[in-house]
Amino acid sequence: MPKKSPSKRKKSPARKSRPTFRQRLWSLLWRLGVVGLVLLAGWTVYLDAVVTSRFEGRRFEVPSRVYARPLELYDGASLGTEALRQELQLAGYRSGDGRQPGTWQQNGSRFIIATRGFEFVDGEEPRRRLSLTISGNRVAGFRVLEGAPTPVVRLTPAEIGGIYPAHREDRVLVSLDDAPPLLEEALLVTEDRDFYDHFGIAPLSIGRAMVANIKAGRVVQGGSTLTQQLVKNFYLTRDQTLIRKGNEAIMSLLLEWHYGKRDILETYLNEVYLGQAGNRSINGFGLASQFYFRKRFQDLALHESALLVGMVKGPSYYDPRRNPERAKERRNLVIDLLEEHGGIDPQTASEARARPLGVTSRPSWSENRYPAYIDLVKRHLARDYRQQDLQSEGLRIFTTLHPTIQAQAETSVASTLHELDKRATDTRLEAAMVITARDSGEVLALVGGRDASYAGFNRALDAKRPIGSLVKPFVYLTALSQPDRYTLITPVRDTGLALEFENGQRWEPRNFDREQRGEVPLHMALSRSWNLPAVRVGLDVGLPAVTETLQDFGVTSAISPYPSLLLGSVDLEPVAVAQIYQGLATSGFNTPLRTIRDVTDARGEVLNRYNLEVNQVADPAAVHLVQYAMQEVMREGTGRSAYYTIPDSLGLAGKTGTTDDGRDSWFAGFSGDLLAVTWVGRDDNGPTSLTGSSGALPVWTRFMAQAPQHSFSPVVPDGVEYHWVNSEKRVLTDEHCENARLIPFIVGSEPEGFEGCGSDFSKRLRGWFEGLFE
Repeated sequence: MPKKSPSKRKKSPARKSRPTFRQRLWSLLWRLGVVGLVLLAGWTVYLDAVVTSRFEGRRFEVPSRVYARPLELYDGASLGTEALRQELQLAGYRSGDGRQPGTWQQNGSRFIIATRGFEFVDGEEPRRRLSLTISGNRVAGFRVLEGAPTPVVRLTPAEIGGIYPAHREDRVLVSLDDAPPLLEEALLVTEDRDFYDHFGIAPLSIGRAMVANIKAGRVVQGGSTLTQQLVKNFYLTRDQTLIRKGNEAIMSLLLEWHYGKRDILETYLNEVYLGQAGNRSINGFGLASQFYFRKRFQDLALHESALLVGMVKGPSYYDPRRNPERAKERRNLVIDLLEEHGGIDPQTASEARARPLGVTSRPSWSENRYPAYIDLVKRHLARDYRQQDLQSEGLRIFTTLHPTIQAQAETSVASTLHELDKRATDTRLEAAMVITARDSGEVLALVGGRDASYAGFNRALDAKRPIGSLVKPFVYLTALSQPDRYTLITPVRDTGLALEFENGQRWEPRNFDREQRGEVPLHMALSRSWNLPAVRVGLDVGLPAVTETLQDFGVTSAISPYPSLLLGSVDLEPVAVAQIYQGLATSGFNTPLRTIRDVTDARGEVLNRYNLEVNQVADPAAVHLVQYAMQEVMREGTGRSAYYTIPDSLGLAGKTGTTDDGRDSWFAGFSGDLLAVTWVGRDDNGPTSLTGSSGALPVWTRFMAQAPQHSFSPVVPDGVEYHWVNSEKRVLTDEHCENARLIPFIVGSEPEGFEGCGSDFSKRLRGWFEGLFE
């Protein structure tokens, strides 16, 4: 029998071996690594966009800088000794040997001044060394001792403030090419000696810094590269986390990949944080050199450069004003490192270490010195510039502010209010003052309240109050513009009147003293500020005509068409009052008030020049008659108390203003050089015991007594002639006759009648004798 083949067993499928734990872990890690690399690549692309967009775009938001007008020195310039000292200090000059730029020396009334160069709109003012003497509030003996000779020298204008970004960073952009000798080398040997060799991060530098710090027993070197420091300051927060440090490393590599070393280093010089001025940070070596030394970046000496380099490690810890010994030790360490690496020889190092810190006692370029004035500058700038550009484009704004006049105005307001507080029981008084150049309308000073440094409510710009009797010159100007009807000697009635309106209300104006005098000459009615004649004249010429006059002189707010307008019910801010009185001071040629002369960009290119504008708004002949009456206000009328303080030789014109219950005390007046408007009152609009003569006038007087100026002597315009008249009888007369007064008339409006006083020798002799004392 055949053998049976062995039966074939069915093979079972082979079992796959399960991966071990280690295999599963590696698989997971590999997948996570791939995902991580993808995420890292994406994050790197994002960081690259952040780095390039900020660095290529607007690298810095640079605030606009606001400058006062420059002080001009020349033979005959109006300037006192104390005023010159104030101007020099405000412009950042230091008392010294008068040889180093930015220093001055005084010997009695003689000054030696070493100026600093400055790039003005119309060209550079080079450094010079000057000699001059102050005699009788005038510059005399002006000479240029060193530098190109010139009859006029402009000092560096004082920087009075800035228009800052919202984050309050401040800086002055500088170029690496302008760096003083050894500053770059000092920075590199101290902070990053391998800067030109690494690619953004330097592990060896970190190790070397650790060793150096261990040896010294304190922190003497840092491990971060300058690129890392720039990334930290420029892009990141200061949080000490692993994520932030990782971002810092990646961005440093990207920054080095995209940009050259010189570009990175120059950006670092402008970005690094070097101190604090109130709520404003001091960024970059350019601003720090001014803030600590009142010097330009390129003018820093070795020991000064070393101090700033040393402060990079910790501006607060090494603040030379608060911690001078600590700062000096740090500065000398930087000098030691320079010497160790061959940057300077031992003798130079020794001399530098022996130098004092040289830091100014007070910070320069601090917060806005004149907040009320800067407020007006901003409003004028808003006509032509966006706020964003003002905060970030580094514009240079040259204003009309006169530092000495500003200081005198602030003192006058504060001192006079302090005295008024003692005499009155009123709630705390406040004040505002606006001062302009009479002939140009340039705003020289502006005070917004008794605390001039307070940046709050600006009363000079925003306190809209009834102007009271300040309106009267415009009422009478409207009348005097009709010479066939009104002259300065036209009799006007100082008698009571009452008006009834359609709604049944009754208006019955009165004089301040409640008296009535019958018929009085127009010039006397104005100089004594009597109410009843002003109302009668205003009603006669018509409210629309008076309104038109006010609008022609610059009133832009609504004017109520009621008779109370004739006694000053129109509400104006002090700066608006200054605007309308500017037209009176310039004989009817209105000049819009301006605070800005020029604006340039950060490179010095002119963007705008704000030149003088003049518009004729009234007949100069009629305005001349009003000016005569306003001069009479000062000599015989409501402003005569000013001459208790001001010399009689100074010719002035002005007008008082008071509203009901003394709620507002006003005075507006001018000399040959200056127009000043003052308001005194309460913020709650409550009553006071003051009039224009007892409140605002003392503030005005105190200021005008301090400021060097010339008398107001108006040029007699065409169509005006002066005649001797008897104003009570309204006839022409002889010069030496009783009650004779020399009064201007528009030609053809003078009296026709004549009444002399005979040939009495005694009368002529008396007139001649009195003339000796005029």
